[in-house]
Amino acid sequence: MTRRPLLLHLLALAALAATVLPRAVKSQGAYPAKPIRWIVPYPAGAGADIVARTIGTQLAIDAGQQVIIENRAGGNTAIGAIEVARAPADGYTLLSADNGTLVFNPALYRNLSYNPSRDFAPVTLLGRLPMVLLVGPSSGVKDARAFIEDARAFPGKVSFASAGTGSPQHLAMELLERQARLEMVHVPYRGAAPALADVAGGQLPVMMCDLAAARRFIQSGKLRALAVAHPARLAQLPGVPTFAELGMPQVEAAALMGLVVPAGTPPEVVAQLQESVASAIHNPVVRRKLAEFGVEPVGDAPAQFAALLEGESARWHPLIRELNLSLD
Repeated sequence: MTRRPLLLHLLALAALAATVLPRAVKSQGAYPAKPIRWIVPYPAGAGADIVARTIGTQLAIDAGQQVIIENRAGGNTAIGAIEVARAPADGYTLLSADNGTLVFNPALYRNLSYNPSRDFAPVTLLGRLPMVLLVGPSSGVKDARAFIEDARAFPGKVSFASAGTGSPQHLAMELLERQARLEMVHVPYRGAAPALADVAGGQLPVMMCDLAAARRFIQSGKLRALAVAHPARLAQLPGVPTFAELGMPQVEAAALMGLVVPAGTPPEVVAQLQESVASAIHNPVVRRKLAEFGVEPVGDAPAQFAALLEGESARWHPLIRELNLSLD
């Protein structure tokens, strides 16, 4: 081969490479190209853990990559949050983040070890866990109106349980107190399970709790649901009225379970992740499992989730300040 034909041959190969290599690079860089770590800042078996595993199982099938659920409980979700905030911003480390992590903690802690708006990029709201007003079977109260009338008649005499100071369950009941003009005594527990057990056992008369945590107690008759803090009646509790039906539309509260990634994650990766997670959420099998667990599936866009968090902060921070709540 002469020098000139050889040069033409090399140029032809270079031109071919220019068209083929970008496609190959793009293919190699397609997201996800390796296993995904999904950090849950709660113990195994908690509501957030069950939701993450339910959605993560389908996400792994759809994405063709392993989704590894890691439980990093402690510090009122701060331990898991810090780990994700410090992770590479590449879309391969996710955090299950509820309204405690993203909304309440910044108002409850003066020296919070992470900053939700600075350290994380919102992906999607996985689901809502509506709050329900609950009493034990030994309670003579048959409906929410009767409970409110009794509590109003005996200011400072009725105690209520919660999953802990500053928890969604606690703040939901404080919201009811203000809207119904009640004066009750708060008894915080370390988690929803022991609080529910004591209300079911008659040690305390009442609490507000998410349906996901309370559903087995309700189904077994150990707790009676009086009202739901949701815009509409719940399919799982069709006979239980909303607070709006009782003339208190402002009593609306839920544990919000969302998904975030480290700040700086490329927008195209966030968009792809949101699309994949939303697709998993809307899989009929996943939707049915979440509904059975007491979760209202969502899977909205990152901008919608960000707007929700902003609105929730504006709604709950004044109440936290009014109560003078602090956890440090």
